[in-house]
Amino acid sequence: MPARKKTTKAAPRKAAKKTSKKTARKKTTSARKRATNDAEAERRAGEVAKNNERMNAVTVKAIEKAATGVHTRILKKGKPDLSFPIRSLKNVSYSDKRGYFEIGKQKKTRTLTVNTVKNFAQTLRMMGLSKELVESNDFATKRDAYYQSKNWDDARFSEQSESDAVMDDIEAMFSVDSVSREQLRFIPDEASNGSVAGELTVLDPDRDTGEIIRIDCTGFGSGAYAIPSSVEQLSFETDASFILCVETGGIFQRLQSHKFWQSSNCILISMGGVPSRACRRFVRKLSDEAKIPVYAFVDCDPYGISNIYRTLKVGSGNAAHLSRFFCVPQAQYLGVTPQDIVDYELPTHPLQDVDIKRAKDALKNDPFFRAHKPWQKALNDLLKMGVRAEQQALAKWGLNYVIEEYLPAKLDNPAQFLP
Repeated sequence: MPARKKTTKAAPRKAAKKTSKKTARKKTTSARKRATNDAEAERRAGEVAKNNERMNAVTVKAIEKAATGVHTRILKKGKPDLSFPIRSLKNVSYSDKRGYFEIGKQKKTRTLTVNTVKNFAQTLRMMGLSKELVESNDFATKRDAYYQSKNWDDARFSEQSESDAVMDDIEAMFSVDSVSREQLRFIPDEASNGSVAGELTVLDPDRDTGEIIRIDCTGFGSGAYAIPSSVEQLSFETDASFILCVETGGIFQRLQSHKFWQSSNCILISMGGVPSRACRRFVRKLSDEAKIPVYAFVDCDPYGISNIYRTLKVGSGNAAHLSRFFCVPQAQYLGVTPQDIVDYELPTHPLQDVDIKRAKDALKNDPFFRAHKPWQKALNDLLKMGVRAEQQALAKWGLNYVIEEYLPAKLDNPAQFLP
């Protein structure tokens, strides 16, 4: 008996000792991994901060150069002028190699005259406001800028549409220096820039301290991470296989609540219709840094195809000067497609006159669709069918059919995605 007692007592002590060592090793490994991750996060954030500082210098220099040119011309008793690229589809080209819309060489020139003096002054004051914002590391919404002008005496704006137009002109003018509106420190008044859920950690430095805030996009419960208006300061950590951009909030919510991102090892992004600039820039930065593909899942109608998807992938005609910043040329169209309407026997709605006009305009005038025969066939098929289908039409086969059947089947055949 005594021997057995001794053995019985000794065994747990040895086991406990082994367990203690194993736990200690795990803690040490975990601590090392955490330290490595923290160091890598600091490195990435540091690189982003340096690039932002460089762009701040470029922005200020571009503003000063333009203002100095006006000042010099006035001193020489000449008529100063400012040149802006013409922002329209007619002044846009599409390069399949580059993968996005590019602004052409057509420009409009604004010369200081009696008739243009107010608009000229407003342009210069808006440039001055931008320089102040960059140098003070601040920002202004489009609405803020409009109200700021109330201090500009005779140069103030009567309506925000006027200040928005001047802001757009300034952005177009400085785009030749690779400066965007966000780098000029003007941000939109949009209520939502999109939502994110899934296998992603966003690294966001605190504005005052520079301390890295780690935002785990798997940890929002039934909610999601909201994309901020400016994303240039962000960097990312992810092992996801792809990004899935979703048009409608309803489908995004279903995918999020059922953790589709977990079963498919992906990142879900809700575009909320035509994606905002911040949303597109977020997707572009994330895809470029993580080197993962982007798939788009939108309604099968001319608006979803030629407005929502086209804008995500290549940009838009009146903002082609910004496409290299905000478009996602690596994006591919996962669905819903005209062929899906047939294959999945989807419920449909008739095409309206506006849908037919939009599709025909895309086929005739849009450089992107004219460059891709698969898209020409898809749009022509849609016109022949005379119908459109929504993402939610897949619910005909069950509320979770999109999760259990449709998306898995699609993802098994990415080579069949439309360009």
